[in-house]
Amino acid sequence: MQVFNSVNKMQEWCRDYKMQGKKIGLVPTMGYLHEGHLSLVKEAVKSCDIVVVSIFVNPIQFGVGEDFDDYPRDISRDTNLLEKENVHAVFAPSIKEMYPEGYSAFVQIEGEITRKMCGASRPGHFKGVATVVSKLFNICQPDLAFFGQKDAQQVMVIEKMVKELNFSLEIIRCPIVREQDGMAMSSRNAYLNKEQRQQALILSQALNRAEDEIINGERNIKKVRETMHELINESPQAEVDYIIICNALDLSDLQEIRGKVLIALAVKIGNIRLIDNLQVEV
Repeated sequence: MQVFNSVNKMQEWCRDYKMQGKKIGLVPTMGYLHEGHLSLVKEAVKSCDIVVVSIFVNPIQFGVGEDFDDYPRDISRDTNLLEKENVHAVFAPSIKEMYPEGYSAFVQIEGEITRKMCGASRPGHFKGVATVVSKLFNICQPDLAFFGQKDAQQVMVIEKMVKELNFSLEIIRCPIVREQDGMAMSSRNAYLNKEQRQQALILSQALNRAEDEIINGERNIKKVRETMHELINESPQAEVDYIIICNALDLSDLQEIRGKVLIALAVKIGNIRLIDNLQVEV
């Protein structure tokens, strides 16, 4: 497995394999890998001739007062894990390599898809995501790129960008990977102390409660959201950022729960912001 820090060298290496007709898979990450990341890697290894994993904590998708400086990093640990998964290359550039002095090119996805949910509570977040992902696509030249469903809104934004900017690749969505107790895996889980870790279970429990209500016939969005709020409020350190029930295909608003529905939420446990979601079809 090779580790590249240079944009040019990574691009040249990928270009050589493209010229050989190899199918390249890319798994973009911010590192501090867990089994959720590795499930994406495993899928890429199954589907592609060459697999590249990027590790880059992208500063422009973090807002003022967010956790960029504290975001967990351990490149040695990550590269050891990836070597065991038969990854061919890791792309781990510096900030200066990705955004050299004078950098001023950004990708902005407009519309409702970026105005709600994380787009509303984290202004500029998706501008940073779209910019870095488009750069990674141009550098690594993948045929397939693998993203986790836990970041459901992010995947939709990237799919829209790929379609409307005519990127020649396919986005592969992979299921959320959960701990045995139901908590969605996330690098930010490392921030949680023992008490917070227990309270963080409220996210998946609220989603499961909502799913049960819908399966049992509830179609009123307001009532389901109120049930979720009440359950989350039982945890003393939990503070709801958003709870949304919307169309799972495009995040558009619904009058009632019909068709393929996304239930998504963001909750702060202390100072730690966690997200989760599930899809229900009725």
